[in-house]
Amino acid sequence: MSLRRRGVALLALGLFAGPVLAGCSGGSSAESAPDLLAHAKHTLDDAKSLHFVLSSQGAPETGTELVGGAGDVARPASFKGTLKVLALGSTLDLAVVSVDGTVWAQLPFASSFSTIDPAQFGFGDPGALLDPGTGISQLLGKATSAKLGDERRVSGEVVREVTAELPGDLVEQVLTSQDPSKPVQARFSIAADSGELRRAELTGPFFTAEGDATYTLELSNFGADVQITAPPTG
Repeated sequence: MSLRRRGVALLALGLFAGPVLAGCSGGSSAESAPDLLAHAKHTLDDAKSLHFVLSSQGAPETGTELVGGAGDVARPASFKGTLKVLALGSTLDLAVVSVDGTVWAQLPFASSFSTIDPAQFGFGDPGALLDPGTGISQLLGKATSAKLGDERRVSGEVVREVTAELPGDLVEQVLTSQDPSKPVQARFSIAADSGELRRAELTGPFFTAEGDATYTLELSNFGADVQITAPPTG
């Protein structure tokens, strides 16, 4: 093959290969880290509902702490699910419902729900997680030192990672902190096509001021039809 024909062949190959590579990136490579966070915040603030799964690493064996859970959150301020709470040296699975600022839980050995103060169990009102002023999207809006991380596939979906730093006092309001003066390290995974936040991995002094632990929040089912009402009480 002549050099000219070889050059034409390589050019044709490049034209066909280019769109495939761009398709794998989902267009996210063109966005900066702050742009991705802003897009994810906007998408989260527009979501009428979502499902979340919370897990933790480095939790203590004593005290009263929120260590995990799963449930559905719907606007304007409702939640239904199960939260895992460390209390009296064991992990309790509490069925929890929140509607318009009132929180109910089915306590161990109880046959019905009763109104509770969630702070006594180591967590805030889960119904407020979608509130732009008090919920998850604050973490995206007030992140600093944002940097682009890896692009990868999770369950067939392309996500782009963004690492950032969060103010400790803000994280204390949304989740918890034993030393709000210390910043929290965050790793966000954002869906390339939809801009939806898929995962937030936060590392900071959640359980003790002296050592770091990690909370991982997984989000899915944005905009699903979720109906949450107050539970029957005994």
